[in-house]
Amino acid sequence: LAVLTSAYTVDEVGGEERTLLKFHPRLAPVKAAVLPLVKNKPELLAKARHIHERLQRRYYVEFDTAGAIGRRYRRNDEVGTPFCITVDFQTLEDDTVTLRDRDSTEQRRLTLPELLEFMEEAIDA
Repeated sequence: LAVLTSAYTVDEVGGEERTLLKFHPRLAPVKAAVLPLVKNKPELLAKARHIHERLQRRYYVEFDTAGAIGRRYRRNDEVGTPFCITVDFQTLEDDTVTLRDRDSTEQRRLTLPELLEFMEEAIDA
């Protein structure tokens, strides 16, 4: 209960208030969420499922296609998911994904090997 209470946070991003659980990545029940940008493109879904399956071997990772990408980010913030991995059309071109950090909301592009290395350092180190 103490961990849950101390993780509960309300802050403001882009003029909007958001509620989130700031669990350390090691303590977060869900380590990441894989989010295809759209759900009506089979090639995006296939790539996102591949990444999800790869991460699922080591961590508990969610797969979410319901709603706009911003709403999916907020849902994951609320449950304390430290990282969201977005699979978009650029992923199909250069095999990179967008990694979004829950606490800072910063986003950066990573290749799959870089993503796996980042996750290992952030969670296991």
